Formats: sequence, structure tokens, C-alpha cells
Amino acid sequence: MLLAALNRAACGRRLLSPPAGVRAASHAGAAPQQQGAGVRVRFAPSPTGFLHLGGLRTALYNYIFAKKHQGAFILRLEDTDQSRVVAGAAEGIEEMLEWAGIPPDESPRRGGSTGPYQQSHRLDLYRTATELLLEGGAAYRCFCTPQRLELLKKEALRRQQTPRYDNRCRHLSPAQVTEKLSQGSDYVVRFQLEEGVEPFHDLVYGWSKHEVANVEGDPVILKGDGFPTYHLANVVDDHHMGISHVLRGTEWLISTSKHLLLYKAFRWDPPQFAHLPLLLNKDGSKLSKRQGDLFLESFACDGYLPEALLDIVTNCGSGFAENQVGRTLAELVKQFDVGRITNHSALLDLDQLPEFNRIHLARRIEDERLRQQLVTELQAQVEQTYGDQLVDRAVLEKDYVERILLLRKGHVPRLKNLVSPDYSFLWVRPSVPQEQLQTISAEADAIGKLVLGLLERQTAALTTKQLNEDLRGLPEQTRGTKYNSMMKLLRLALSGQKQGPSVAEMMVSLGPREVRERIQAALCS
Repeated sequence: MLLAALNRAACGRRLLSPPAGVRAASHAGAAPQQQGAGVRVRFAPSPTGFLHLGGLRTALYNYIFAKKHQGAFILRLEDTDQSRVVAGAAEGIEEMLEWAGIPPDESPRRGGSTGPYQQSHRLDLYRTATELLLEGGAAYRCFCTPQRLELLKKEALRRQQTPRYDNRCRHLSPAQVTEKLSQGSDYVVRFQLEEGVEPFHDLVYGWSKHEVANVEGDPVILKGDGFPTYHLANVVDDHHMGISHVLRGTEWLISTSKHLLLYKAFRWDPPQFAHLPLLLNKDGSKLSKRQGDLFLESFACDGYLPEALLDIVTNCGSGFAENQVGRTLAELVKQFDVGRITNHSALLDLDQLPEFNRIHLARRIEDERLRQQLVTELQAQVEQTYGDQLVDRAVLEKDYVERILLLRKGHVPRLKNLVSPDYSFLWVRPSVPQEQLQTISAEADAIGKLVLGLLERQTAALTTKQLNEDLRGLPEQTRGTKYNSMMKLLRLALSGQKQGPSVAEMMVSLGPREVRERIQAALCS
């Protein structure tokens, strides 16, 4: 079964939003594009597994940058390394962007005027681009065997040098190339690096340049199987898709000079670059895909809201006027300023995620439309968790479930907490031994009758404020039971637990009829 199908079964999904236009191209060979369409950005992950929290952050910054400038957000899947592609991962990535509330305007599923949006479907475009470079002398065919390349690598390591290709095939004559081609020799295509690269201005890191020709051999841009490498594919795609700004991880900063050389060879105008600082664990270690609990599917199926994830990954970073807990996506878009992104790594403290989620869950509960969705979800969780243990199916009724949500608003970090053992009393009647109740107070029967009388005198709907006042007056009507002992007794009778919400809140949650039945069963002989 596809990973996407599994995710669909476990978590809710959102619909895609409409596509946007594309900006003008700067080269006659580009795909037709609309004039003056403005900002276009892309998120270009490899479909090698689930969407990682670090990937979500990159996608989010691209999304909010696009929306800030009324632009388009494109999802492009870079699947040129077919050996690493995981079945279902492409669909899963797009589904999780939808779940997170940042759907692409153009994508493999959505389509668009500059597709296809999977690189494995764009091979003819890369071959055409490679031929242009070969004809212009900016690239060449390399016939070096894997064995020779491995020997070069071993020799460099023996000399304690960084392995690099020695550019041997750059110097083959046209006659030598023709002869090798006639012999059917295997080859790759390499890009010829130039010395003296021009500096470029990064929107985050400022002016920068890397003399790649001095430290690297000429890179492969088209492999023997006809698939491009990242360096060629991302440049060709960004140009033909009209990408105006590239917001990507800082690990690609040192490759940008190489990519700018490719733009120069094609005579294309490059986009503007903004490299995002690393997102690290709170101990300073790098986020890793091997940390399985950092996949979005893991957070979604563990009950965390997408708003909380978006909030925490931006709160720990930069790009906003101020960091504050509880920002909505609309607020993030409004506050975002790429000029405020610093080049300091962002430390992610996931221990704070429950608090972020608590705030955003409370917001959902306050919103009537979203609250109804939570009611439906909580009903399903109660049914799944307790099933046949439900003595009274009334606990699944909308009014009851909604009352629970409103009373516990701001108290629980996740919706699933309401079906945990701590809150089982809301759905299942407790069974409490009389002996246990008698150890708290010998007046259990009298106290039970006092509470029943209190309920009989209630003429309006129960409220926690009124019940708290009424309960405080009950100890005066006993032979010496203190208020604290009485509350322990009532809490145990109502919930079977020694801790939990206040007795008044328990009574309001359960409702008068259920409170009567529990008090009569537990306290009244």
C-alpha cells in the first residue's frame, strides 16, 4: 500500500488552492510564460521518504514569501536519482503540504503551465539544454571509466587531498571525441568551470562568491543514463518555470557560484537567492531524517495541529518583527520580511510543542466552524478508544462532546488527551469500592444526599461558578467532614480518580442526570 494511502487513512487532508501565473523568461529558448507575473518561488524536495520538519520549514518560508508578494508557490519533485525514490513519497509530500495549510499553486497533482513538475518527466528538456552547452563549448563529453575515477579518488586520499576530477577529457580533440563515440564508449557530460567567478548578493548572507574552479573538478551535469544531476536540473527548471527567487537551505550556498556559471553559459538571467540558516535540535545537533519522529506524518498522527508546527518552526528562527507564540498563518505572512532573516542557525525546542499546540487547539475550539470539526473528530476517537465500554451512548452526542471541548479549552495540549485514562470518566462510568470511599469520610451517604439535594434545587443550567459556591456551603451541613475531604470523596465518586478537574467542572461536564446516577451508585446506600 502506498505511503500516501496510509497517511490518508490516519489523518485529514486539505484541498489544493488555485494556480497562479508565471513571470517572463529572459531567454528565447524558454517555455512561454506570462509577462509581469511577479514573484514565483519553488519548494523542490526529493521524494525519498516522508516530509521532514526541516523540509516543512523551507516550504513554509517559500509559501509565506510568495503570499507576501501575491506570487506563486510551486512544488517540484527532484527525482533524478531514481535509486533513492520511495514509492508513494511524492504523493505523501504534496498531501502533507495540504495538511499543513500551505498547498502549492502548481504541482504534480495540481498541474500548471510550466509542468511537468517531476524532473523524471522532463528529461528531453535537460538533453536539449545539454546540447546547447556542448555546442557552445561550455560542456564536454567525459569518457573516463568508473575505475579511473576511483583511482583518482584513492590517490587524492592517499595524499590527504580532497578528491576531485582532473578535467582530463576537457582536452580531448573533436576527432578523439568522434572516435570514442563511434566505438560506442560510455560517457557523461561535464560542465566546464571557469575561474574568476563574479560575486553575488544573497538576501540573507549578503555578498558572497566561491572560486569553485580552484577547489573542484568539472562537475557531471548529465549522467550516462540520461538523467541530469542536481546542478543542471535545478538551473534549467528554475529558468523554464520562471522562478524569481530561490529560498533554500544554507548547505547550497557554496554551490550557488557554480549555478551562476551555468546561468552565464546559457545566457539566462538568474533568480535572486536567499539561503536559509540551518534548523537544528536544541542541543545544536543537525536535524536528521533518521529521527523518525520528525516526519510530519508522525506529528499529524500524534495529534499535533499544523498551525502549531508552523508556529514553532518560525518562532525559533527569524524573518519576523518579533517572535510570539500563537501566530496564525495569516499573521506570519503579514509579518514576514526576508531582510530580517539572520544567518544564525535556529534551535528548535520540541519540548515546547505541546504548549504551542495547546494555544492553537484553544483557538480552534473558540471558532464555531472549526469546533464542529473537532466534535466529529473527538466522537470518532472516543468510539475507537472505548467502544463497548460506553455504558451510555449519550456521551457521543454533539452537545455533550461540544460541552467537554469548551470546558477543557486551554487545559489540554492535544485533542487526544481527552480520551486518555485521565479523562476516561467523561466517557465511562467508574467503579469505586465502598471501602475506598469510607476511608475518606464516614459520612459518604449523607454527603451524597446533600449533593443530590443541591442538584434538585438547581433551576438553571449548571455553571462552575455557582456550583463552587454551593459546594463550599455543604460541609456546614455535616458532622465534621472538611471541605477538602468532601471534594476528594466527590471526585473519586464521579471519576474514580484522585486528581483531575475541579469537582464543579466535573459536574458541569457530566451533566445533572449523569451526576445523579453516579452519586446514587457510589455514595447512597
